Amino acid sequence: MYTSNPLSRRLFCKGVAAFGATLGVAGMGGLVGCAPQGTTAGEAAASWMPGTYTAEASGHNAPFTMSVTFSDNAITAIDVTANQESLGVGASALEQLADDVMEYQTINVDTITGATLSSMALQEGLADCAEQAGAREDLEAADAPAAEAVEDFYTVDVCVIGAGGAGLTAAVSAAQAGASVIVLEKCGITGGSTNVSEGALNAVDPERQGKQGIDDSVETFYNTTLEGGHGTGTPELVRFLTDNALDSVHWLESLGVAFKDECGSATGSLGERSHYPATPSGNTYIRSFEDFIAENPDDITLLHNMQATGLITDGGAVVGVTALHDGSQEVTVNAKAVVIATGGFGANVEYRQSVNTGVWKEVKLDDTIGCTNIKPCAQGEGMALAEGAGAELVGLSDIQLHPCGTPGTGLMEDIRTSGRNRIFVNIEGKRFVNEGAERDALCKAIFAQPDSTYWIVVNTLRYPDPDEPDANGATINNMLALGHIVAGETVEEVAQAMGVDAANLQASLDTYNAVVGGAEDEFGFKATNTADAAMTEGPWYACRKVPTVHHTMGGIRINVKSQACGADGTPIDGLFACGECTGGIHGENRLGGNAIADCITFGRNAGGNAAEHALTA
Repeated sequence: MYTSNPLSRRLFCKGVAAFGATLGVAGMGGLVGCAPQGTTAGEAAASWMPGTYTAEASGHNAPFTMSVTFSDNAITAIDVTANQESLGVGASALEQLADDVMEYQTINVDTITGATLSSMALQEGLADCAEQAGAREDLEAADAPAAEAVEDFYTVDVCVIGAGGAGLTAAVSAAQAGASVIVLEKCGITGGSTNVSEGALNAVDPERQGKQGIDDSVETFYNTTLEGGHGTGTPELVRFLTDNALDSVHWLESLGVAFKDECGSATGSLGERSHYPATPSGNTYIRSFEDFIAENPDDITLLHNMQATGLITDGGAVVGVTALHDGSQEVTVNAKAVVIATGGFGANVEYRQSVNTGVWKEVKLDDTIGCTNIKPCAQGEGMALAEGAGAELVGLSDIQLHPCGTPGTGLMEDIRTSGRNRIFVNIEGKRFVNEGAERDALCKAIFAQPDSTYWIVVNTLRYPDPDEPDANGATINNMLALGHIVAGETVEEVAQAMGVDAANLQASLDTYNAVVGGAEDEFGFKATNTADAAMTEGPWYACRKVPTVHHTMGGIRINVKSQACGADGTPIDGLFACGECTGGIHGENRLGGNAIADCITFGRNAGGNAAEHALTA
């Protein structure tokens, strides 16, 4: 069970730093105080020492410095612009907590589930600064923010379990179809794993691709997806995905999402059809959904810290959900249709090992292998709920590893493997794989290298300006300052920083560049992407990477209406599912860029069909 938990004074101090990092990512220069509510620290204070105080904080992604400004009786500003927390996750938590601190003039704020480390960093930093200002005792004595009020019973047309990309898509689609909707999210943040994705969405798009000279078709997309999944995906589900992905792009645009003008290539996409949001990462989609919910409060209710505990059934039909709020309050939601969108099980180490009999059976997927998913969100509970109601679970051994893991954490940070104009070299500086291969092929090749690790090497082609944020909001100079990457003006310099043989690295670049010029490649790499160019000029940048658990392709069996189905294919009345908790779409290997396409396309499908079921029941 994951619920918000109060932090100790020591942990509270650590938390402040994370908050500063978050607002920096969000582009906020600081927060200005507002009128205190209720009993405040300022009312009790005799006199604090006015001024601006700083603290060092250990954020989830990186350490940073934060500052807090005090008058003689109030916190007047919090500046956390130095942080590098993830948009929609740590950044969102820091913003929420800072808002509470400013409004209530207290440091008695709880951690936010799903962003605990960032929350703790904010709390710690605030306490440190408050101590310096002589305000800590008063701020600790002030009243904590009031808890979120939740009813014991709700009655709606559609209940969605999970507020990630798929769940929010289903909720918005159901509301657009005229249904009343409630969304139950077990974490204290909105967005799930979509928040920490790059946001790549594969779709055949004649308008964008045509301008780039990209030759593509829906049939090619369909065949590539099937073949990339080793021919084990369910053809009718793959067909639905590839036929309707472009409509998902247009639907997102109707909600205010802006995409870049050109399509790119996500890691292992096997094609140049990945659509990227114009603003950093998958959090772009979540923000558009949050805006819709805010503008339609009578149609959608979103409740956090709600752990679904069971499905309510009547004669075999699913008619509601039971849940616990904050781990204690029992809540019942009566609904005519339920959509399960709880994500995968990649962060559930014990479970993923128990079903690991497929592509990665030779690799022990224990906690020495990291995971890119938000840990509380990727436990597989929604699959268990569906199975308890009679749905079949399929393809559970189809687990995907990604080559972009950060050593020690498994998170995807810093220089990413997506895109083009990069080479992969081992610790000897030698290329060892086709950089454009499928994700499972890439990871298998990495495991075969010394220490099962490698370097991704890029140059000015990828980062022409070291202070310009990339698609994930990070800059080269920030990565360098944090010690996450190495750099050099020449190949020799970057090779020395990497600790690899310069002659080997130059030879690797030469073979890559030769292929870009039309030569054959021993690893099978082909320069078929319109973005491919020779890597010749510095500065050069390199980042160490390892394989990490990224996606679980198995889950609830569904049909083309996104209905959860039993082993014989019979739909479970009133039960729908979408996103990573479902199985059968991607087969044994998911193409990069197909996860968001899946979440949005089948999320729209699930929400619309759930609304139709509810409104005609």
